[in-house]
Amino acid sequence: MTALAQGGSSPTTFFGYPRPDGTVGIRNHLLVVPAATGANTVARRVAAMIPGAISLPLMDDGTDGPESRALTERILAGAAASPNVGAAIVVGATRSGGETERVIALARALAPDKPVEAFAIDDTGGSVRAIARGVELGQKLKARLAMQQRVETPLTELILGTECGGSDATSGMASNPTVGVVSDMVVDAGGTTILSETTELMGAEHILARRARTEEVARRIVEIVANVEKAANAVGATVSGGNPTPGNMAGGLTTIEEKSLGCIYKGGTRTIEGVLDFAQRPDGKGLYIMDTPGHDAVSVSAKAAAGAHLCIFTTGRGTALGNAVYPVIKVCANPTTVANMADNIDFSAAPIIEGTATKEELGPRLFRLMVEVCNGRLTSAEIIGHQEFAIHRIGTYV
Repeated sequence: MTALAQGGSSPTTFFGYPRPDGTVGIRNHLLVVPAATGANTVARRVAAMIPGAISLPLMDDGTDGPESRALTERILAGAAASPNVGAAIVVGATRSGGETERVIALARALAPDKPVEAFAIDDTGGSVRAIARGVELGQKLKARLAMQQRVETPLTELILGTECGGSDATSGMASNPTVGVVSDMVVDAGGTTILSETTELMGAEHILARRARTEEVARRIVEIVANVEKAANAVGATVSGGNPTPGNMAGGLTTIEEKSLGCIYKGGTRTIEGVLDFAQRPDGKGLYIMDTPGHDAVSVSAKAAAGAHLCIFTTGRGTALGNAVYPVIKVCANPTTVANMADNIDFSAAPIIEGTATKEELGPRLFRLMVEVCNGRLTSAEIIGHQEFAIHRIGTYV
């Protein structure tokens, strides 16, 4: 049984899979990673033929410039190195392209001693033989994973990502504040939480900056928000021109500032220890901000590639998004959406809107659900099979 904090109110441990690099995973995935778009189908077919294996989807048009290609390979490697991945197979399109070796090298740098196998399609004689080769490797790796057992682990090892998507007025009023309570509880237990979506910090960055551990962290918070507006202006647009979205406005949000003030509730009230680049792993404990776009699939995937164990995702309008690498817990406070998307919602914060509960009451309940998911309970997205994964594109194109 999971140990309880003093007073018996909250778990202080979870049961996870120990990794050779000292991290602990809450899932034990065999991940099949295409190192290039041309390997996507082979990777998908390999995973489909090995029970419990997951293929990481990778689709692009091959026009990425060098900066974007480097980021893509870093994200693929980060996913393979996730503590939730017990072993990985990297599939390249052609050995001469070099992408297979680069992804493998990055993954092994992030997670030394993790079982990672690799081959390219042209090494094997074509796609059919490549699928057979992947299945052969995957069966051996899967047999090794089946021998691993969970061990009790302190919550100090946990990394929680937070996200909001399809937001409405109930998000900032109830769902996000409830997640903020959980964030504070994780930090107080010695763990780590990550707040992201830089576009949705706009107008609230000064509030966050006041909570920064150092002046440099405060400066970085303001800087990443300013950079988003500069990037939009460079192409003749503004962030406020696309935010709030039509769905947000239909849900009762009026300005980007209002949306941001609701968004930052997910970060709770604790000191902000640092600002992370896209998919960068935290180098300490506590609350961090990650510089990501506001696109849900991209932002959720960035935190997965940064080593987060799971994500708590709030929604008001509703979204079915999951992730290939870590569990996504869906929280909603809109009673209509909770009813209409019952298959997708893991936790209802609607009692706050209905006046029958407070965030202080629901936060610890959500915290306990989070620990149950760490211990193996499946989220709705996992049960349904949502395994989305998206990579940010940057820089020039060729």
